Amino acid sequence: MQFLFLSSGPFKIPLPSVHYYFSSFLHPSIHPAIFLQLSAMLSFAALTLRLGSTGCRGGRRNLATIVSGNKTSQLVRERLKEDLDQMRGQFPGFRPGLVVLQVGDRDDSNLYISMKLKAAAEIGINASHVRLPKTATEDEVLRRIVEVNENLEVHGLIVQLPLDSINPMDTEKVTNAVAPEKDVDGLTSINAGKLSRGDLGDCFIPCTPKGCMKLISQTGTSVAGKNAVVIGRSKIVGAPMHDLLLWSHATVTTCHSKTTDLAAQVGRADILVVGAGKAEMVKGEWLKEGAVVIDCGINHIPDDSKANGMRVVGDVHYPSAKEKAGFITPVPGGVGPMTVAMLMENTVQSAKRFLKTYQPGKWNISYAKLKPQKPQPSDVAIAHSFTPKTIGRLAREVGLFSEEVEPYGTTRAKVRLEALNRLKTQPNGKYLVVTGITPTPLGEGTTTTTLGLAQALGAHLHVNSFACVRQPSRGSNFGVKGGAVGGGYCQVIPMEEVSLHLTSDIQAVMAASSLVVDTINARVLCESTQSDKALFDWLVPLRDGHRKFSLSQLNRLKRLGIEKPETLKPEEIYRFIRLDIDPETKTGISGVLATLMRDAVKPSLMQTMEGTPVFVHTCPLSDIAQGNSSILADQIALKLVGPEGFVVTEAEGGAELGMEKFFDIKCRSSGLHPDVVVMVASVPALKMHGGGPAVTAGSAMPKEYSAENLTLLENGCNHLKRQLENARAFGLPVVVAINTFSTDTDAELGLVCEQAKLAGALEAVPCSHWAEGGAGAVALGQAVQRAAETPHQMNFLYDLEMPIDDKIRVIAKSMYGADDVELLPQAQKKVALFSKQGLGNLPICMAKTHLSLSHDPERKGVPTGFTLPIRDIHANLGAGFLYPLVGTTSVPPQSPAFSCFHDNDFSTESK
Repeated sequence: MQFLFLSSGPFKIPLPSVHYYFSSFLHPSIHPAIFLQLSAMLSFAALTLRLGSTGCRGGRRNLATIVSGNKTSQLVRERLKEDLDQMRGQFPGFRPGLVVLQVGDRDDSNLYISMKLKAAAEIGINASHVRLPKTATEDEVLRRIVEVNENLEVHGLIVQLPLDSINPMDTEKVTNAVAPEKDVDGLTSINAGKLSRGDLGDCFIPCTPKGCMKLISQTGTSVAGKNAVVIGRSKIVGAPMHDLLLWSHATVTTCHSKTTDLAAQVGRADILVVGAGKAEMVKGEWLKEGAVVIDCGINHIPDDSKANGMRVVGDVHYPSAKEKAGFITPVPGGVGPMTVAMLMENTVQSAKRFLKTYQPGKWNISYAKLKPQKPQPSDVAIAHSFTPKTIGRLAREVGLFSEEVEPYGTTRAKVRLEALNRLKTQPNGKYLVVTGITPTPLGEGTTTTTLGLAQALGAHLHVNSFACVRQPSRGSNFGVKGGAVGGGYCQVIPMEEVSLHLTSDIQAVMAASSLVVDTINARVLCESTQSDKALFDWLVPLRDGHRKFSLSQLNRLKRLGIEKPETLKPEEIYRFIRLDIDPETKTGISGVLATLMRDAVKPSLMQTMEGTPVFVHTCPLSDIAQGNSSILADQIALKLVGPEGFVVTEAEGGAELGMEKFFDIKCRSSGLHPDVVVMVASVPALKMHGGGPAVTAGSAMPKEYSAENLTLLENGCNHLKRQLENARAFGLPVVVAINTFSTDTDAELGLVCEQAKLAGALEAVPCSHWAEGGAGAVALGQAVQRAAETPHQMNFLYDLEMPIDDKIRVIAKSMYGADDVELLPQAQKKVALFSKQGLGNLPICMAKTHLSLSHDPERKGVPTGFTLPIRDIHANLGAGFLYPLVGTTSVPPQSPAFSCFHDNDFSTESK
């Protein structure tokens, strides 16, 4: 069918329709021959008009149709606004993010950036401008790019070119540092490679060429089969323009500075795209009649008629070109607005791709699939059967930035505290504390339950979950309880790394402690054996008749109010050289300790066997200290999981010990209030508390613990009831996790569940996580989720303003069941001293055995009728508490005769 092409735009009307239209005006009696003549004339006119986009009028050709980038870009923006409305409908509050990174302060760059920011704001894109000074180094630029790459709230990153720095910059290296999925400029080698290969649906197309294709489509011209000529071969315009036209089925010729007979090449072009950067180089007489001309040039030439003396022109001589072209883009107002519009389109496209895998508040994290074996292998064999993710991958999965992570090898890393500052506005997640009944010497499984619950919540219930556990100290490394952190299919891996020195935190603390002790001992010895003159000469030697004070010595003199060190009086010398340390009551040096422990303050990131993140951070045992993971680890984890996630932290030891310290010491200091208490209990331990025979490390369990005995178990449930009362005293819902053994019977498990609920537990759930991993704690995870939604209000056990002895008495009576406390003479002396020194308002950290509610480790069940003896009280001012020594407790527990390290030989191949 033939068509009539109208010169007013890219519209076509079938010729039969034209014939019908004109015939409707003719008289019905007109001679058929005259009608045929008129039809022929119309056909000729239509044919003439079809040869180009313009016709002739009075012998003069009409001008080319102007293809406006302003109008087309506005249509694009309106469409993008509709897309964003749909996104917000599906994901309320979501906004695509765009960052423009600039180095230096070039005026032309500032102009382009302002245009981009304005367009983003109009559409609803959250755009920000990051400007680095001209003094920025390449490394600084690369670091900022990495920060943006890892920011999940940013979907597009533009590096504004040129890089205006006084330092050398590798533009290619900087450009390729942008993550391909955020390269909305389409300039990375990966995106360019995909475009050249024809993978247009899997890459970002550079904005200017993409805009050019949109403008060509507006003319109604089909690209397929046309001769296309591209002048210029830059990575920004020419090269990608060639690829786009080629994959749109045009026959493409790329011309450049070495092309001979450029005019002849241009003359064959049905479609001409010019991006040479040379003002008005293409003349109108070069063009093919009716060609589509896309001018990408932006040049400034002198013009006295302009206020600034300059005029903006393109690479095409517009006055002559519009006489011959069918369609032409103006400069300005053509390709420029479309480039900005395509940048916005690419950003929205990137956000759409992101949303395909995005779940609000959920990590994009991978979990390992466990295949538990029966019979179950040893802990070390299980640990060696899994290959952990690289620590960098895990960090990215949970939302940590590269600069916030300091890798120690490939499977563990320190997390810098800057992460907490970055996340400070993020709402906290749900906070769970895992405690237990008073354990057997073999342990009760609080750590294993902590890890198993975290695995269940994350890998099986699909909520963000983080475990926070105490770093093993010397007393538990390869001890009687097995692996140092967890067991079975609920371990932190690699187990050798976490069980030994990990990231040397404990070694740093030990070195710092030794430094304090050695420094004090040395100073006390010197002060007790040296005269004032000898000590002064030793501290500030006289050389060539002068004494030179160190900076720290000058600072000490200043603190003492001594202004002239060169003329010290005898009494001033005495005050300067003698610290008068009482080793029983005072300690002091700080700067060097901070140097020793500056890395130890950072939590160590590791993972469970199922790939759940874990913070392992140093802390002593609960029988001599607080026995909790660090506040910093919990704080960072709570921010990372987000408001719908869970952080599972452990309070080591029985509820009367580690849990009480968790609330009254740790929560007071952190300001964090947990949502749920998880109480771990087991049938064997409850039988022990019900009157069963003694459990001895290294010996076989007596038969009473493997055979069903409901009477023994019911008696032991009184201990569970007491510990539940202890937990409920803090005002939170309690869920009991029954750590099951293969010898447990259904009747025994049912009895414990019944007794736990009667004692006030919200729910009681048997768990098999040791044998099955997270799958064995799914019911516990669901119970915890329900418990976290119940109304609760946390409270403390005592007021800090109470006298020291009264606080001790409250703990002893309410947690241990003591009738009263007895402060022995040394303890009474310390109460008076600490009260006088203003330390009476510190919390209390009881140093008591973890094997009994009382001070006697042999008394199981629920001891009554005893008075708690307080032998001494020490002050731990760094940690911020007083710790009374109960009974004979004063040192860490002794290591067993047959330690578990015999079964943890790294050189042995696991089979």
